[in-house]
Amino acid sequence: MQVDEESVGAILNRLRRAQGQLAGVIAMIEAGRDCKDVVTQLAAVSRALDRAGFKIVASGMRQCMAAADEGAPPMSEAELEKLFLALA
Repeated sequence: MQVDEESVGAILNRLRRAQGQLAGVIAMIEAGRDCKDVVTQLAAVSRALDRAGFKIVASGMRQCMAAADEGAPPMSEAELEKLFLALA
């Protein structure tokens, strides 16, 4: 399974956003910023990563359903569950 072409752009944007936000968190810690500001920025990193992960899982589910419609072996329920739990 691969990420479908329709989702790649959104996923990459979210991952790049998280990458930039994480660099900001590191800079804030190095500069001795207030913990509340650091945690707020870190929460934004987490949200960006979660959204990218959910988009990847949604892409996999879409492919799984499409494969079932075409008669190809679909992704198993255990595989889908593993993807979801990986985000937890």
